[in-house]
Amino acid sequence: MKRIGILTSGGDCQALNAAMRGVVKGLANSGDELEIFGFYDGYKGLIYGNYRSLAAQDFSGILTMGGTILGTSRQPYKLMRVPDRDGLDKVEAMKHTYYKLNLDCLVILGGNGTQKTANLLREEGLNVIFLPKTIDNDIYGTDITFGFQSALNIATNTIDCIHTTAASHNRVFIVEIMGHKVGWLPLHAGIAGGADIILIPEIPYDIDKVVEAIDNRTEREKGFTILAVAEGAISQEKAMLTKKEFKIFKSQVGYPSVSYEVADQIAQKTGREVRVTVPGHMQRGGSPCAYDRVLCTQLGAAAAQAIEDKDYGNMIAMIDGQTARVPLGEVAGKLKTIDPNCQLIQEAKKVGICFGD
Repeated sequence: MKRIGILTSGGDCQALNAAMRGVVKGLANSGDELEIFGFYDGYKGLIYGNYRSLAAQDFSGILTMGGTILGTSRQPYKLMRVPDRDGLDKVEAMKHTYYKLNLDCLVILGGNGTQKTANLLREEGLNVIFLPKTIDNDIYGTDITFGFQSALNIATNTIDCIHTTAASHNRVFIVEIMGHKVGWLPLHAGIAGGADIILIPEIPYDIDKVVEAIDNRTEREKGFTILAVAEGAISQEKAMLTKKEFKIFKSQVGYPSVSYEVADQIAQKTGREVRVTVPGHMQRGGSPCAYDRVLCTQLGAAAAQAIEDKDYGNMIAMIDGQTARVPLGEVAGKLKTIDPNCQLIQEAKKVGICFGD
């Protein structure tokens, strides 16, 4: 009899259910008896003992379903060692729930913050397997995270749809793509959608370079310009500020996001009409794409095998097209950013895409 706990934590994405299904089907087909405990709302369920016993058939029919059947919540890693309002020690509470249920392993699906807490639980002696989920694709130690490709399809489709209205009205359009700290999603969506300008956090932009790129298109009788802007894009001037200075600046400006600031500056410098489109959480929604369904099936099956092998404390990664077990202690807390000089950036520049640098 194997007793497995499973939870999804942090922001949602399209392929969480598909990944859980892969794990459970992989274990169910091993021949051993299986008991599954699903924790509601991420680590919150583990902390407060909010769970239910599940059977393998409860994970049938969810391959194509977006979101997560277990629910999720954000439990910041930096607060995990801070008692709750009632003085409860969260780490000890999670350990208590784990041992109370006599779990053989806890399967955790999530992003960077979730990963750090998973590693903390590993350090506390719990058997943990982690699966990398995020639409940002910024988890260190894996080539791809599930959720990224599904979100990329939506972001790309948004840019595709903007093309017709931008061309019809000869306007400058900004499409704001998710990505606070890294620009994988706006970079790939911008290239796939044929954006003329892409602004990402890893390459601080000069607004005059952005305006120059728009003017160059106008001179070539290109009536419209499309910008794919990461929500975490930053100007060269602001990139020089300390974190404290930048925080003060953000509290003083009246723009909803960087895209509206960029739009205002372009309008002032060019006299052009600028529109901003923010697909927002649409990028996290809907059904997982075919790529993510295959990826999650692979990662889930590999996680099941790691559990059968009792090889715990690992992230199940995808490296060079193959699943791999990566020790959590080697990757937790690290961020996978874009190298501004990488081949993809250079090739994008070669075809005329401006990055504002």
